[in-house]
Amino acid sequence: MLHDRRRIAVRSLGAIALLSVAAALIVGCRPEPAPDASGDATPSISPRPTGASPTPIETELPGAEFDVPQACEELYSPSMLASLNADNPPLNDPGVTMLSTQDVDLIQIIDGGAPTIRCSWGMPGEYGLATNVTAIDAGQEEFITSELAASGAACESLGSGTVCRFEQKGVTQDDEEYASGETHYVGDGGWVSTSWINFAPQGYTEDIVDTVWG
Repeated sequence: MLHDRRRIAVRSLGAIALLSVAAALIVGCRPEPAPDASGDATPSISPRPTGASPTPIETELPGAEFDVPQACEELYSPSMLASLNADNPPLNDPGVTMLSTQDVDLIQIIDGGAPTIRCSWGMPGEYGLATNVTAIDAGQEEFITSELAASGAACESLGSGTVCRFEQKGVTQDDEEYASGETHYVGDGGWVSTSWINFAPQGYTEDIVDTVWG
C-alpha cells in the first residue's frame, strides 16, 4: 500500500477517451488523488497535447552541475536503444502524454522550471512508458528521496545514488490483468523518473544511469 502522503495521478489512454485507475486527466489540470490500487479501469497512456516538445526546458537550475542530455537517444546504450525500438516503438509518439511520475509533489519539480527532457516509448494504449531526466539541486534530491521512501517504494543504492521502485497490479472491467509502476534514480545532481504500464524493460533505469553518468 502507498503511504497516505502520496497523491497519485495517472494519465489515461486513447486518442478518443481518457481512462485511468483513478480519474481522467484533462491536459493542463492538476492530477486528482486516486483510489486504491484495485480500481476498475486500467491505467494507460493518453494523447499528448499538440505542439508539446520533449526537448529540455531552457530554464537554468541555480547551482546545477548535471547536464541534461539534449536528445532522448543520448539516454540509452546502443543495445538498449535497439531493444526499445524493436519491442515498443515509436520514441516520443505525439499521441502519448503519460507522466513520468504519479506523485503530484514530484510533478511540481519537473514542471517548476528545472532543466528536463521527456522521452516516451509506445503508442497510445495500455502498454508503454515515459521517462524524464531532470537536473535537481541538493534540497530537491533530499526531498525526492524522502518522498519516495515515505510512499512505500523499495529503495537501494545504485552507483553513487539511490534507486527506488514500486509497482501495483489490478484487473480491468474486462477481467484483464494489468501492471503499472514507477522507477526513480536520484543522485549526482540528476533524477531519472519513469512511469510504466505493462512494459518494464529489464535493466532500463540501470542502462540510463550507466549511459548518462558513465
